[in-house]
Amino acid sequence: MTNSVSRGAGKRERLADAAARVFHEQGVEKTTIADIARAAEVPVGNVYYYFKTKDQLVQAAIGAHDRTLKEITTALEQFGTPAERLKALVRGWVDQRDLAVQFGCPSGTLAAELDKRADGLDQEMAEVMRGLLDWIETQFAAMGRADARELAVALFASYQGISLLANTFRDPEMMAGEGDRLERWIDSLDW
Repeated sequence: MTNSVSRGAGKRERLADAAARVFHEQGVEKTTIADIARAAEVPVGNVYYYFKTKDQLVQAAIGAHDRTLKEITTALEQFGTPAERLKALVRGWVDQRDLAVQFGCPSGTLAAELDKRADGLDQEMAEVMRGLLDWIETQFAAMGRADARELAVALFASYQGISLLANTFRDPEMMAGEGDRLERWIDSLDW
C-alpha cells in the first residue's frame, strides 16, 4: 500500500512539475494536457487519473511553484547572515537568467497570466509569491531594518522588473548587472 501511494504521489508531483514548466514555456492557454503528459513522460490517460481538468493542473502547477520556493528559501537558510541569504537569493535569480531571457520569471509569468482570468487562481498564485515576499521581509527585519517590508517589496519588484526587461530585450547581461547592483545595495543596508 505504501509503495503504490508513494509511486502515485511521485507521478502526481512529476505531472505538477511538468505543468509548471510547460505553462511557463508556452502559457496556460496554449498548453494542452497532452503537452504536459509528454513533458512528464506519462500517457495522456494517466494525467486524467490525477487531474480531471486543466484548471486542476494549473492548481497543481501553483503548488509546484510553492514547493520550489519553499525548497529555495530552506536551502538559503544555510547562509550565516540575513544579508548573505538575500545575496544568495539574488545570485540564484541571476543564475537562472537564460531561462528568464527566454520565458520570463516562472512565478511572475504565471501570476500575470492568471490575473487575466476570473476563477480565483490568481489569488492562489499571489499567496505563493507572498510567501517569498514575507521571507525576504524577514531577512531585512533580521538585519534590524524597520523598513523591512518596503525593502522586501523593492528587492522583489527589482527582480520582477529585470526579468521582464531581460525577457523583452533578450539580454541576460541586463539581469547580471542588476544582480550585481542588488548585492551592493544589500551590503549598503547591512550596518
